[in-house]
Amino acid sequence: MTSKLSYGVAIFLGAFLLFGIEPLIAKRILPWFGGAASVWIICLLFFQLVLLLGYAYAHWISVKFRPKTQCRLHVALLAASLFLLPVYPRDLWQPSPSQSPTLHILLLLAATIGLPYFLLSATSPLFQVWYGHHHRASPYRFYALSNVGSMLALLAYPVLVEPHLTTHHQAIAWSVIYAGFALICAAIAFAPREGVQEAENKSITPRPAWALQALWVALAACGSALLLSITNHITQNIASVPLLWIIPLSLYLLSFILCFASHSFYPRSVFLRLIGIALGGMTYALSVSFAQLPIEVGIPLFCGGLFIACMFCHGELARLKPDQQHLTSFYLMIAAGGALGALFVAVIAPHIFRGFYELHVAIGLCAILIVIVYSIEPDSPFSVRRLRPGGFALAALAIAIIASLAVNARDTATSAELSVRNFYGVLRVIDGKAPNVSIIQGDTLVQQPEDTSYRSLVNGTINHGVQFLAPDRRRWATTYYGPNSGIGVALQAAERNGPLRVGIIGLGAGTTAVYGRSGDRYTYYDINPLVIQIAESQFTFLKETAASIEIVEGDARLSLEREAPQNFDVLAVDAFSGDAIPVHLLTREAFQLYFHQLKPDGVLAVHVSNKYLDLQPIVAAAAADLGKEAVLIQNPEDPPKGITAAAWILVGSPAGFEGQRQIEAKGLIIFPPSRDRLWTDDYSNLFEALR
Repeated sequence: MTSKLSYGVAIFLGAFLLFGIEPLIAKRILPWFGGAASVWIICLLFFQLVLLLGYAYAHWISVKFRPKTQCRLHVALLAASLFLLPVYPRDLWQPSPSQSPTLHILLLLAATIGLPYFLLSATSPLFQVWYGHHHRASPYRFYALSNVGSMLALLAYPVLVEPHLTTHHQAIAWSVIYAGFALICAAIAFAPREGVQEAENKSITPRPAWALQALWVALAACGSALLLSITNHITQNIASVPLLWIIPLSLYLLSFILCFASHSFYPRSVFLRLIGIALGGMTYALSVSFAQLPIEVGIPLFCGGLFIACMFCHGELARLKPDQQHLTSFYLMIAAGGALGALFVAVIAPHIFRGFYELHVAIGLCAILIVIVYSIEPDSPFSVRRLRPGGFALAALAIAIIASLAVNARDTATSAELSVRNFYGVLRVIDGKAPNVSIIQGDTLVQQPEDTSYRSLVNGTINHGVQFLAPDRRRWATTYYGPNSGIGVALQAAERNGPLRVGIIGLGAGTTAVYGRSGDRYTYYDINPLVIQIAESQFTFLKETAASIEIVEGDARLSLEREAPQNFDVLAVDAFSGDAIPVHLLTREAFQLYFHQLKPDGVLAVHVSNKYLDLQPIVAAAAADLGKEAVLIQNPEDPPKGITAAAWILVGSPAGFEGQRQIEAKGLIIFPPSRDRLWTDDYSNLFEALR
């Protein structure tokens, strides 16, 4: 007879592989979609949907077929999945600008990892059924074990896997382990089970009522929605990297581990108090005045809130779990709830909301569920009792939280002149006033009379462009593009060449167009169609420039690869001031492409201002690898002129810089630290770049 250990190994390894493939596959396809944080959210949606299908399959075959038939069918599918190895998305899956990113990602993942992921998803519930059938023992602790395997896979990725293996080698290693896993499953399925008899006279417990199953779905959906919406909130304001994807997901899994390992890990009375504090804290942090929440406060607050909320949701699920006869239907309802929560955040919310309000909805749902679970009898979840004094307090707290969330959402919506949303995030146009400058006329201090009204383009907490509205200030170069910034210095130095050909990766509000002169040609590359619409309709930089303007929609690198050499005098890469950086624009292959598009004495200007990532060594390493010189130019902020402190690295041939000495005079030549490994299309390590 197969031992408990063998079942445990198979379930643990299946879960490890299940979650080990998630950051790998997301990292591989992230560059194809501009490094958008939404890529991970859509990946999570796919994982939840296929998990539901896997659980449905496990439930179906466990109900419809005898154990021997179940084993043969599952092993046959595992054997078929081996022909899809190695799991690695091919370049033919790269999207075109006209394709829907969400649909394309789902199709790409289905074709690449669909069948292996589906079978791995079915492993835990199916093997638990087999174990319970052959050993006549409760298998629920295997659910905690599977979540341990999942969490270890996630934690190992940024520490042990990503820093040491290329994505191609990661895919090969995963595929080899998966093949070994399939052999283990086959050995368990066909192992002799002498002495084990079918349970003939076992009592049949009643099927769980639909109301109980609906509660299972609601609790699971709440946890899933909180996971995705909080992950979305963090990655829109920090960085879209595996480390920050993994933290919320690991806490989500940890709550499953604790709640299904032992009831003692979920002291209900304690968590019913903590959950109110957690939801109240997150609600408070979502207010408009807390939009600039520091990273050292924001991440612990939201991750801590997620963990407490998931402990509540999953603790209640564990408390309400049915007899093992209904194990697969229980897991199926959990998976259905997880898929519904993911579907709401990843697909429905972006189409019905103009801002990131799905977190507000998820917190509100959790508050309602607190009142529901507190008002039912422990032994009969459908016998509603009158609320005790503590229950009235919870109901009052839920009402207060929901009201506060509604006010917060309303204030956020009314604080912007325009708010639009698509796959790449939420863009807001906000009007404001810059501080006035005091000037001296003779012996008298006079306040500067000019109008300092401005309009800004904001994505999350990142400013992507500012334009003063007064006619005499409208053509000022603001934010990161002032006359003393790296891009300003590069463009002014290149003017001696006559009419310029300039390429700009990242349109923003179109601020750099103020440098355009008659005869110049500026080509902008931007992946987000909404950015293009806003730059053309809400700002006048592009309309009022003397230069000829061309805008190319789509991922900049893919667009440049399709084009013949453009012979740019200056090519600016301005895609890293936000926090979800497109890594594929920082690799050796990307820099080779940039210089293929530049004139021999052309200048590559890379904007490396970033609050959380130190990108200077990465750019310096790529420059050194190509035999180029890298000059760091930093400028201070000047709020009255709308200028932000910025750091640019100008990269070019040493001979070319000799003819533009003002570039070296304005900056500092930098060299890569010897310890830094050069980034390539197959290797990057953002963990080391985090400040």
